[in-house]
Amino acid sequence: MTAADAAFAALLEDSAEDLYEAAPCGYLSTLMDGTIAKINTTLLNWLGLDREAVVGRMRFTDLLTVGGKLYHETHFAPLLRMQGEINGIALEIKRADGERIPVLVSAVLKYGGSGDPLLIRTTVFDARDRRAYEEELLRGRKAAEEARRQAEADRARLQDALAVLQRSLVPDSLPPVPGMEAAAYYHTASPDRLGGDFYDVFPVDGKRFAFFLGDVCGKGPEAAALTSLTRYTLRAAALHDPDPVSALTTLNKVLHERYAAGGDPRYCTTVFGTVDPDPDTGEVAVRIASGGHPPAVVLRADGTADYLPTPGGLLVGVLPSARFTTATTTLAPGETLLLYTDGLTEARTGADRSSLFGEDALLAFAAEHAGKSPHAVIQALSGLLDSFGDGLDDDTALLALGSPDPSPDRTPTRTP
Repeated sequence: MTAADAAFAALLEDSAEDLYEAAPCGYLSTLMDGTIAKINTTLLNWLGLDREAVVGRMRFTDLLTVGGKLYHETHFAPLLRMQGEINGIALEIKRADGERIPVLVSAVLKYGGSGDPLLIRTTVFDARDRRAYEEELLRGRKAAEEARRQAEADRARLQDALAVLQRSLVPDSLPPVPGMEAAAYYHTASPDRLGGDFYDVFPVDGKRFAFFLGDVCGKGPEAAALTSLTRYTLRAAALHDPDPVSALTTLNKVLHERYAAGGDPRYCTTVFGTVDPDPDTGEVAVRIASGGHPPAVVLRADGTADYLPTPGGLLVGVLPSARFTTATTTLAPGETLLLYTDGLTEARTGADRSSLFGEDALLAFAAEHAGKSPHAVIQALSGLLDSFGDGLDDDTALLALGSPDPSPDRTPTRTP
């Protein structure tokens, strides 16, 4: 190639770049999850945003109004995936100052050599001053309103279905445990998604009962599948060998074999234990092991509360082999074992929601309710969860097991 040819090629390259950046319409490229990977200067100027604030930080739907987001999720995105391209869709984008800009949007999928879609190329036309698009824009707004109503109806149906599925992942009620009281509570952070918290109590022989509580990674259908596998694996393992370490070891093997080999590693945190009530003394022997889960709290009859250390427990399912350790304690009459998921301790508190509730606050709260029945403790904690309001943005499961107090009206005596 001669110097003149090289100069001409460079000129063509510069011209193509200039045409992209200063085009009379907006251009952007997004990953398949909507994350913006490239955007031209024209569209940035319309939005009043800097490139650094957009690329890799925002999704295409972040640029749209609420109605536009609903229309995108219910019509635009499904049609694009089905047809490979979509043209002349009337939407509205938001400027940084809140102003809305009516636009017409076209998009096309780019495919890789294997035939899988790699990214979405989108063209945005300014429709503010174009009389030819007024009728289309009006139809688009009407369609968006209809889409909004349809989306709300679909959302209501989806919430009903999710509620039924969520209830299938936790027991409808706890079985009666001879010589003990048991209570549980489940708080769903969002009716639009499946949570990953779980718990259960069930008999393992004529005398002992097993229990577990935990939290799987992720949300949605994948988390629900993992939750279901975890629950039924623990129940089956306990019926074979109720030793807590044995049950967690079996679960670790099942989860690692199921998910690690597929390139989508998934795991959970959980506490598994057994209770063995003594009908003569009213005491309950507790054996417990933890797989990376927050420690249980023991509420004593004397008005104190302490964490029950369970050292050495790794996240369940991460490694092909994991070491778990058994901890033991005894619940005297009037004492309760409390298990919880981290939605409780990680609830955001304070006027600006910038602080976490934390383990110290939980221990102090537990001490205030020490000596009360498991049902009373769970009732108090459910009220606490409600008081967090929008600071509670994660699902939370609570499980309390205790030995009944033969004199429930007594006032706990706090040790100094």
